[in-house]
Amino acid sequence: MRIGTMIGSDRDRPARDRAANLAADARQAEELGFTSMWVPQVPGYFDALTAVTLMGQATSRIELGTAVVPIQTRHPVAMAQQVLSTQAACGGRFTLGLGPSHHWIVTEQLGLPYERPARLVRDYLEVLNAAFAGAGRVDVENDSYRVHSPLDVLDPAATAPPSILLAALAPVMLGLAGGQASGTILWMADERAIADHVAPRLAKAAEAAGRPTPRIVAGVPVALCAPGEVDAAREHAEQTLGHAELSPNYLRLLEQGDARGIGDVMAAGDEAAILDRLRRYRDAGVTDLGARVIPLGADLAARVESRRRTTEFLATLCPTL
Repeated sequence: MRIGTMIGSDRDRPARDRAANLAADARQAEELGFTSMWVPQVPGYFDALTAVTLMGQATSRIELGTAVVPIQTRHPVAMAQQVLSTQAACGGRFTLGLGPSHHWIVTEQLGLPYERPARLVRDYLEVLNAAFAGAGRVDVENDSYRVHSPLDVLDPAATAPPSILLAALAPVMLGLAGGQASGTILWMADERAIADHVAPRLAKAAEAAGRPTPRIVAGVPVALCAPGEVDAAREHAEQTLGHAELSPNYLRLLEQGDARGIGDVMAAGDEAAILDRLRRYRDAGVTDLGARVIPLGADLAARVESRRRTTEFLATLCPTL
């Protein structure tokens, strides 16, 4: 299992420093030996693809990916243009994570329809995969799109197009992630949900399509703390990250495992407890960990120190796991 980091929203950063901080975060992750860094697309905040482009200019080795960009906000040809441009700026180290988002974002915030999202993802992927094929033109007609467009952004002989990972939780989406993409990016999935629900469906779809073994990128909150602080850490994670009740998609995924919220998915405790939990994720089939560090403490100085300790400990696990 490769160890990467997953950053949170930039809502707590001063607007004037966001670009510089994002670049600094990526440089630090690369210097510490993490294999990847995953950037969310949070409604109303810094654009994830722009952030990845900045990070790509500041680094040279680390994989950079989105987790995840909603498909409804960009036409697939516009997405392909920006994604291929981002891949060029990153020197071939970009991975596109995308998905159909949730009704409370798509409909309630953006005023767009949220109907049959899996079918829309299927049709969207057909356009994207054609755009990434490097033929110089995209000609796709399906139930959702009629595309006949030139596209000449990336030289495939010099830089391969990025791979695509889907935010896939339900069986149909997992079939698409294994059969038409390179795997999945997960949130709110514990070990049993991954081992019994996610991994088998991905593998079956990939095998049927003749595709390589799919990746499973698991977003997992992590907090290094004393054993007596674990309950408080889980409660804090629920308060800051817990929103399963807003999404039927997450609720259905939770039913596949033992967790009842993000606090139960979390790896928290001392070094031995965190290592044990992350090993269980690895053994469940996770190929890539997106560790979402949760800083703890009563004031800013304590939280900064907590983040530093957790991040540096995770970095020591890169060669171990």
